[in-house]
Amino acid sequence: MIRPKPFAASFLPRSAVTLALCALLGACAVGPDYQRPALDVGASYKEGQGQEQVDGWKRAEPRDVADRGKWWQVYGDETLNTLVERLNTSNQTIAQAEANYRQALGLVRAARAGFYPTVGASAGMSRAGVGTGSSSSSGNGSNVSNQYSVTGSVSWELDVWGRVRRSTESSEASAAASLADLAATRLSAQAALVQTYLQLRVLDEQKRLLDATVAAYEKSLQLTQNRYDVGVAGQADIAVARTQVESTRAQSIDLDWQRGQYEHAIAVLMGQAPSQFSLPPAVFALQLPQIPVGLPSELLERRPDIAAAERRAAAANAQIGVAEAAWFPSLILSADGGFRNGQFADLLTAPARFWSLGPALALTLFDGGARAAQVEQARAAYDSQAAAYRQAALVGLREVEDYLIQLRVMENEQTVQRRALESARESLRLIQNQYKAGLVDYLSVAVVDATALNSERNALSLLGTRLVASVNLIVALGGGWDGLPAVQQADAALAPASTTAPVN
Repeated sequence: MIRPKPFAASFLPRSAVTLALCALLGACAVGPDYQRPALDVGASYKEGQGQEQVDGWKRAEPRDVADRGKWWQVYGDETLNTLVERLNTSNQTIAQAEANYRQALGLVRAARAGFYPTVGASAGMSRAGVGTGSSSSSGNGSNVSNQYSVTGSVSWELDVWGRVRRSTESSEASAAASLADLAATRLSAQAALVQTYLQLRVLDEQKRLLDATVAAYEKSLQLTQNRYDVGVAGQADIAVARTQVESTRAQSIDLDWQRGQYEHAIAVLMGQAPSQFSLPPAVFALQLPQIPVGLPSELLERRPDIAAAERRAAAANAQIGVAEAAWFPSLILSADGGFRNGQFADLLTAPARFWSLGPALALTLFDGGARAAQVEQARAAYDSQAAAYRQAALVGLREVEDYLIQLRVMENEQTVQRRALESARESLRLIQNQYKAGLVDYLSVAVVDATALNSERNALSLLGTRLVASVNLIVALGGGWDGLPAVQQADAALAPASTTAPVN
């Protein structure tokens, strides 16, 4: 009967135990596993009355990198669409954020390199000599020797305690935060351009209103001059009419520098020198979008700045494991081998070869509390980032509530402003008829004219503020959505369909 050799009989169980032990150690990673910091965001928005709400509740899961669609298209302006597309490819702040993200990806690859061994190779030649009086002298008259070597080395630190895994986890979370920063930067730049463009177009409409009003006032001045020539009006009426023309013209001129600044801002946002960009006036055709609000929990999924804060908390949590791994010994497997000989011709021969192989276990026994301090620092850093995440979420919720109430109040304000505008137009019509009938002087007409013009400008300013607030709400909610409801046209009563009518 043939019996297996004792060595073979004992080798298989030991190998199995060793492999199992390595697998067990390989699955070990010190430090706490990450749990998203808890935060109660409520079931609905306080100021969302009348807004579209979504029934039910779901746990927030980050979707900040999801495609938000071309949300700026809800304003229905082709020029705006073209400008934002140019911004997406040419804005330098976005380019900087994109470069920061690529840098973060490089750090992730550097952290993952710790999973693999380090392999090195070297080749060298040295020539040495000693004096004849040296004890190492050969005595044959030749005291010079050559040494040739070709060496290879492999070193691998086993990730027994999960230090590399935690470090990689931290780098990956930081890269995800950098990606969220890129999304936030892009959204912020888009919002800045859209808001600037909307303000510029409202300014163009105010300019059109003032220019048309100046033309109407010039006709009124000419009519007053004609009435003075026939002895119906006095010199004071002419002075009042001329003052009205020039003061309104001054208001129109004052808008030019504001428009120029808006143009310059748009140029820089698109990565252009202001001298290379101009935006001609266009017909006012802006639209007010209907914005679905949804659940507060969706804010944690969509807002890239909140997602960046949450992922930095995850990165800080992983650093706790990195700090705690320093308490445990490091296990390094290393191997060296090669050829070394004094004769180059015999370098790659069996007698010239050498090798070494073995593990090394290293443990710091005393460091004056440095490791404990690092763990404490890492835990404090995590607490700081968790608080920053909660604060970012609370600020995001506050911004949504702020813009919701702003839009709701301004909608009510527009209703009142519409009635005031209609009354001002009617008052102007009546006072003009009285002036033509000779019942009042032109000063009375000028006072009502000024009131009507202010009502027209206030209506436009309110429309511009409401448009800007709608952009702020979209940004506060994390961007746009595919399948937005159909937009509604800006209230026709707010667009100045007619300027101050001339006195005929």
